[in-house]
Amino acid sequence: MAKSLQVETNRNVNKIGFAGLLITLGIVFGDIGTSPLYVMKAIVHTGEVLNENYVLGALSCIIWTLTIQTTIKYVLIALRADNNGEGGILALYALLRRHRRKWIYMIAIIGASTLLADGIITPAITVTTAIEGLKGINPDLPVIPITLTIITIVFFVQRFGTEHIGRSFGTFMLLWFLLLGIVGTIGLTTYPQVLKAFNPYYAVCLLLESPHWFLILGAVFLCTTGAEALYSDLGHCGKRNITISWIFVKTMLILNYLGQGAWVLTHPDRAAGIENPFYAIMPQGILLFAIIMATGAAIVASQALISGSFSILSEAMNLKFWPRMRIKHPTNVKGQLFIPMVNLAMYIGVVFTVLLFRDSSHMEAAYGLAITITMLMTTLLLGFYLRMCGISRALSILFVGGYCVIEGIFLTANLSKFIAGGWFTLLIGGILCFIMFVWVGAQKIRRRYMSTKQLSDYYGIISDIKADESIPKYASNLVYVNHAHMDGRVDDKLLYSIINKQPKRADHYWLINLEYVDTPDTLEYSYASLIKDTLFNVTMRIGFRIEPHVSLYLRQVVEDLVADGELKLTSTYPSLRKNGIPGDFRFIIIYRIYYPEDSCDRKQNMLMSLYALIRKIGIGEPNALGLDTSTVVVERVPLIIANRNKNVRRIVRTKNYDANKEEETFQA
Repeated sequence: MAKSLQVETNRNVNKIGFAGLLITLGIVFGDIGTSPLYVMKAIVHTGEVLNENYVLGALSCIIWTLTIQTTIKYVLIALRADNNGEGGILALYALLRRHRRKWIYMIAIIGASTLLADGIITPAITVTTAIEGLKGINPDLPVIPITLTIITIVFFVQRFGTEHIGRSFGTFMLLWFLLLGIVGTIGLTTYPQVLKAFNPYYAVCLLLESPHWFLILGAVFLCTTGAEALYSDLGHCGKRNITISWIFVKTMLILNYLGQGAWVLTHPDRAAGIENPFYAIMPQGILLFAIIMATGAAIVASQALISGSFSILSEAMNLKFWPRMRIKHPTNVKGQLFIPMVNLAMYIGVVFTVLLFRDSSHMEAAYGLAITITMLMTTLLLGFYLRMCGISRALSILFVGGYCVIEGIFLTANLSKFIAGGWFTLLIGGILCFIMFVWVGAQKIRRRYMSTKQLSDYYGIISDIKADESIPKYASNLVYVNHAHMDGRVDDKLLYSIINKQPKRADHYWLINLEYVDTPDTLEYSYASLIKDTLFNVTMRIGFRIEPHVSLYLRQVVEDLVADGELKLTSTYPSLRKNGIPGDFRFIIIYRIYYPEDSCDRKQNMLMSLYALIRKIGIGEPNALGLDTSTVVVERVPLIIANRNKNVRRIVRTKNYDANKEEETFQA
């Protein structure tokens, strides 16, 4: 029978109510909520004449993109595709992988890599655009230094957690969206004809008649870039909170876009210059306040993307897409992680982005291309999900085909920005994707060469070793991590370690099997006594959002067994047993080393060489399993047992009796 291990869960945010909705505003909508800062600015600089048909068509594209892409696909459909309450492309993959073909992992890897690449460009473009509003007050203010200072602070505070700051995010974002809606409403009164943009006719006419439709759609797509993050935050806030909050958020966004469109139509000459329509519709008296609010919203959006990147990579580690890294928990809030190396890498990437592109107009060219690929991958996985739920093949194909056409058009439009900057996010996404594919491929090779044996065949010799007092006791409790994921089987090198490689006598032998399951928060174990009071087998089932702190979990297992009277933990050394002191624990990790000389497969050798390099960015298995404070021995053995000396010649020495001299002859 499986027993639960203790893990802290906190899903109060998922409760419907004003507090839950407020927190949802702060967590979910930071990215999409900052899109009015740069979307209209990108649209007016596509080279088109800023007349009524163009502006109404562009606004109509924005409204219907938010409706078709964000509302229908993500809010109404994707939020239903939850994995025990968790969302995001990797959670969706974990839900599907046992029901669909194994190759769908490639879809998940591509989607996760491009989503992480988006996490590099978002903080750069949002903070830079917000600070550029200061030029309306003083054109000589240094935008880049101020931007880099804010970005540095945002990444620096990650190590301390954002529990207290996060509580105020919801209230701040509520004020931000109200500011967007109110200012937009005031702006659209100057040209109420912009309300005609709700008619999709204007969008269709614009795209059919304009020779620059791909530039227009590339700019329009920026209004929905936060939709994927919305789905990823499902587990933090819950479907109903996100759905209800989206109604308010979408209304405020559209009002602001309409207000900016009205200003463009009444001031076409100023709009064609360098002035940002977002700041232009702000009354002069609140311009500084608006800049401060925009900067705060940019920080919230950046925080959301950084935290989301930590969560994605944490899931990727348990799904074995990424090398295990050191993860810290700066607060007691469930799901709040801090990965130092990732934080540093993202900081360097964001700073490099700011210095490379210099201003938000150039960053817009780099923005959107990678996330379009993520959306396409999510569409494909959602198609599999619909089939798994019993939706007819025809409807599933209609959904996938329709959205692949829409997102394929957006992808084509964004590819027009490849030379201008789109290459940058694709380069980052490509590097991440390459690392994941190498890691997965190398893991397959390692599993292929792992040999196992039937454990029951060795019960007798293990019992004899325990009873043989001529063998020095190695430990009271000897713990092995068994990588053979088959019932009754064990890694043959584990048996070799106990029996052949310095025979190891112990009072108790523990075999730990780690089973990573497709549900997010599962943490339970099952236990079997294979040899009474000697050999124990423990299987820990760990969800893809749970970290494998093996020593901590084993402690609870042992405490449960002692409490149930199934185990006596007191040391067998007389002096320690007399004082009731428990026996010691020693962990042994078997690590198989790949030697290229053992294989003639060049492709395999190259892949494993790359794997060895990538492995250096992670941490060792003892630290990865939470054994860094325990007594751990790592035994390294060859992955492939081959006769590496088959070409070595044997030297045979003979006597030359005539010359009475020694001669050397060589024999193969």
